[in-house]
Amino acid sequence: MLAHTVLSESGPLVGLLDTHVGSFVAHLRAAGYADETFRKKRSVARSFARWTRRERIAVDALNESHVAAFLKRCQRRRSGWAALMSVTVRHFLGHLRMEGEVPPPVATEVSPADALLQDYVDYLRSERGLAENSICVYVPYVRDFLSDRVARCGCVAPERFDAAMVHAFVIEHVRSRSSGYAKLLGSALRSFLRFLYAHGRTMVDLSFAIPTVRRWDQAAAPDILSPEEVERTLSATDRATPTGRRDYAILLLLARLGLRANEVARLELDDIVWRTGELIIHGKGGALDRMPLLSDIGDALALYLRKDRGHSSSRRVFLRMIAPRMELSGTSPISAIACGALSRAGIQRNRRGAAHLFRHSLATRMIRHGASISEIAEVLRHRSQGTTERYAKVDFETLRGVARPWPGKGGAR
Repeated sequence: MLAHTVLSESGPLVGLLDTHVGSFVAHLRAAGYADETFRKKRSVARSFARWTRRERIAVDALNESHVAAFLKRCQRRRSGWAALMSVTVRHFLGHLRMEGEVPPPVATEVSPADALLQDYVDYLRSERGLAENSICVYVPYVRDFLSDRVARCGCVAPERFDAAMVHAFVIEHVRSRSSGYAKLLGSALRSFLRFLYAHGRTMVDLSFAIPTVRRWDQAAAPDILSPEEVERTLSATDRATPTGRRDYAILLLLARLGLRANEVARLELDDIVWRTGELIIHGKGGALDRMPLLSDIGDALALYLRKDRGHSSSRRVFLRMIAPRMELSGTSPISAIACGALSRAGIQRNRRGAAHLFRHSLATRMIRHGASISEIAEVLRHRSQGTTERYAKVDFETLRGVARPWPGKGGAR
């Protein structure tokens, strides 16, 4: 560890030293920042180091309050750099912590509600085996429920929960909300209440107090793209640029194999088995599936990996194209890429679920070419064929052949 105090002719010199700044600068250079951004961040780091020395703040005493004080001082003088300075200084502090130069932030006292919520998250992760995306969906609903209990009673106290209270909370919070919201709220609270009962926090399983939401899963046909629209979307991607080549490979995985956005984001270099022409897909619930590495997908992946991915400590296939060159975080970037591709092709669709649109379209194309429900379920890796059956309604031509004529007036045809 570097020394935190250096003696000078006028006495001890405290604060960040050139060695600390140099380590951070080397980290920025390795992350692949553009030259202009690199120079700006280096300037900010040096300015922060000089400020810590003037304020006589020892390195091992640095914390978020010093960052806030520095930013408040600088915002009055260089407002145009405010956003860059904020990001850079916080990044600098995080780097020093990673290097062991600055101690981790002091942990704040955890409230009973937060402690209970964390126990629930641990239960979902370790005992139920839920994916992180599913946990992120459930947690906000449970947090709102616990906050409501604290606001009304001043404490969490699960032993005081009863059916009437749970029912009243649900009815109050689904009023004027969509059926989708109501269904998610009910699912999250049922899961949480079952956790409380299984772990002895409540004497009765209160999950049965949550009213069910009537929602027909197959009330409407899924939104799809025609084969022509799929090809137009792929053709609209500019493969003359590094970003375009990466996006084209991602779109092919969505369109040709029907992968979920999360499955594309989680694809790793070791999951591409070039010798046997297979892809290992990390599916729902930790399932591992093997899919064929189609020739156009293999060509697109090889071109992107050879020319555009660059070096990174991450094993994920798809990385950000701007510094820091890190893996794509979750499903949102994949959905944004799909949405942008549709927009460039002049296809107007709901931004939400843009990546899943290709999955629906693949299933529809398969069923119109005579594939069975079991075959489609195998390709899409559905655990239940009931999930796949929703695509049967999109074969409109076949449905017309079995539909009876609408009776005329008086029952005449």
